[in-house]
Amino acid sequence: MPTELKMPALSPTMEEGTLAKWLVKEGDDVKSGDILAEIETDKATMEFEAVDEGKIAKILVPEGTDGVKVGAPIAILAGEGEDVSAAAPKADTSPAEAPKASAPAPKADETPKSAPEQAPVETPSAPAQPAAAPRAEGDRVKASPLARRLAQAQNVDLNALQGSGPGGRIVRADIDAAVGKAPSAAPAGAPAAAPAIGGHAVLPGPMEQAIPHEAVKLTNIRKTIARRLTESKQQIPHIYLTVDIQLDALLKLRAELNAGLESRGVKLSVNDLLIKALAQSLIEVPACNVSFAGDQLFKYSRADVSVAVSIPAGLITPIIVGADTKSVSAISTEMKDLAGRAKEGKLQPQEYQGGTASLSNMGMYGIKQFEAVINPPQGMIMAIGAGEKRPYVINDSLQIASVMSATGSFDHRAIDGADGAKLMQAFKRLVENPLGMLA
Repeated sequence: MPTELKMPALSPTMEEGTLAKWLVKEGDDVKSGDILAEIETDKATMEFEAVDEGKIAKILVPEGTDGVKVGAPIAILAGEGEDVSAAAPKADTSPAEAPKASAPAPKADETPKSAPEQAPVETPSAPAQPAAAPRAEGDRVKASPLARRLAQAQNVDLNALQGSGPGGRIVRADIDAAVGKAPSAAPAGAPAAAPAIGGHAVLPGPMEQAIPHEAVKLTNIRKTIARRLTESKQQIPHIYLTVDIQLDALLKLRAELNAGLESRGVKLSVNDLLIKALAQSLIEVPACNVSFAGDQLFKYSRADVSVAVSIPAGLITPIIVGADTKSVSAISTEMKDLAGRAKEGKLQPQEYQGGTASLSNMGMYGIKQFEAVINPPQGMIMAIGAGEKRPYVINDSLQIASVMSATGSFDHRAIDGADGAKLMQAFKRLVENPLGMLA
């Protein structure tokens, strides 16, 4: 019997996804382990593997389809000897019938039910109206105030529009559509002056129509980033603490370690050492290794550091699990692997979901200092700026040193300012005396 291939749940929080790309076509033979499609979740683009052998009898969901619910059939797989043609029609049964069967009945009024598709009959006292005239209350066109203002600015005749709002009401979307489809609807003659609101002239029409642009559809990842960061800034009271840190000792140690690790093919970055320093600081100041959960506070005994990685689709935070107990060479090797697979969209959910705190480094872009947004439900994130030569007081004398600014963002519901300050103090000490985090 043919088998339905269903939209998989590729992460614990996934409820729907985008079928980004089919890697097979109808009629293809597949075996267990073959990659069938690429599916975009709210976190990453992941591969969907076949678990059975058979032939792709029918593709039910075309590539590029958004909002495919977990568990919804996306294709039909026919086994050996099964009739592929018999399996195919199962896919298209209900969707095509639905629009015809459930047309909404018009509200009761004085127009017969058979009349909506026909133009009104002309009478000697009233001119005929076009067939596409909008629904109206008496002789008044139903339109929102914004739609009326935009229609006036764009020289759009409201009588020529069919409203898509409740009860046939003309809304902004109808004006936007009319401007895009029928610019010739403007009456001949001089253009109308821009309407004035509160004594100030209003630009004619929405700004996006006046400026050349390209509308780019948001990916699920970008939608999730937008939603989570908005929630973070709205719901989490951020407190920001900044310290300047001398890097010379860290840079010297890094050079010595890289010389010793060269034979093993390991090259440490400054970021690898900063990950280790943050993890050690979280263990040293456990009041900051926490997350707020309503009427509870979760206190973590292990430092799992999420590291911000920029990918073409946006931003993802792969996790160095137990970074406090790992060597810097292990952190470096693991970070390179995670970052590489993140950019290819091949991370598994457990590799980027979780973490007890985050680190975001924009020093490579020359950013001196910034305040990062907390990644909920975590309680803090460390923002790293660029290391640069600055005048710096060393042993009571003004010298030139390599200095960077680091800013911690803390969830003030869970972490007091004094505890945040202790973590920043510990982080500064470990970076300026790096041998301490290797002991």
